[in-house]
Amino acid sequence: MSHSNYRADDFSRSPLMFYYEVTLACDLVCKHCRATAQECSHPDELSHEQSRRLIEQVASFPRRPMMVFTGGDPLKRADLFELIRHAGACGLQVALTPSATPLATREAFERVREVGVRRLGISLDGADAATHDAFRGFEGSFQRTMEMLAAARKLDMAVQVNTTITRRNMHQVDRIAELLADQGIAMWAAFFLVPVGRGVEEQRLSAEEYEQVFARLWHHAQHQPYAVKTTEAPHYRRFVLEQGGDPLAGPGSRQKADSRGQGGTAPRNQVDPRGHRAPLGVGDGKGIMFVSHRGEIFPAGFLPLGCGKYPEDSVVDVYRDHPTFRALRDPDGFKGRCGVCEYRYVCGGSRARAYVLTGDPLETEPDCVYIPRGGKVIRGG
Repeated sequence: MSHSNYRADDFSRSPLMFYYEVTLACDLVCKHCRATAQECSHPDELSHEQSRRLIEQVASFPRRPMMVFTGGDPLKRADLFELIRHAGACGLQVALTPSATPLATREAFERVREVGVRRLGISLDGADAATHDAFRGFEGSFQRTMEMLAAARKLDMAVQVNTTITRRNMHQVDRIAELLADQGIAMWAAFFLVPVGRGVEEQRLSAEEYEQVFARLWHHAQHQPYAVKTTEAPHYRRFVLEQGGDPLAGPGSRQKADSRGQGGTAPRNQVDPRGHRAPLGVGDGKGIMFVSHRGEIFPAGFLPLGCGKYPEDSVVDVYRDHPTFRALRDPDGFKGRCGVCEYRYVCGGSRARAYVLTGDPLETEPDCVYIPRGGKVIRGG
């Protein structure tokens, strides 16, 4: 399917993005690692045959999601190329999030491209080697990341650059944006820290600092040649709408939003590895699904709230029918400010951050300054 065809009506039956953590193994020791990755694979990692059957289940959703092979470092998994090829044979679009290690060579990218990957997610957490390498716990990681971007560009592979924003690097947002301007990327995704895994040791931003960063992201969304989005900060959509902008507009667009927060179509020459024209409202458990290396089923990678386990449970059934997934797709059931906010359908807050910090995934987004005004409810299309 074309991801531009995914609509809000699909939320209840099919995810837009399906993340499969193929391994926990990774040679980096990133300060904010969600997975608390380790050098070797876990002994309970899903087998090759179990992984093949999982791929086949994912392909059976009414609308086939994009399948993202993540980790750890997926390049550490010996049968990765076979799994990617199988996913393509099942009709799935495949993306890959390799770690910046010596495994991530141009030859490796050529091979994953050959078996079906056209989209890469590459992490960059600083505008210079000192900042980025300190994040990643690996000297030379910044240089390797720049080499990965160059290799992907030469191979004409669409790239989404992921940057985790914390107190360490929030002052570098403009510099990172400018650094990426010449890299030929499709999307810059700013990840806002959820304190899980090793991330519990990091300092997330204050609610007021989010607004400051949002302002810079919105500036760059209007001026850079790539699209800009946030992960675990859906209140960026509210910020953009407040500026009279369109969270779904393409790179460099100054288009205004209509009353539902929609605007024109993104430029045709921009390839978005996440499906840029997805409807507003996508979030944890709502257009998103995650399966761990051991088969644990979660609403998202940053929301470690168990909702079953593959292969005992069908991922299709869990996404459609599990009470947690259903609750996450019902903004009217959210608590506190989020439950009465006029932006609850297009934003809804980070359910992962609410869960990690309050113990309740339906509670108020802890890092949002907005006070609901009781106006007309805005709905994404």
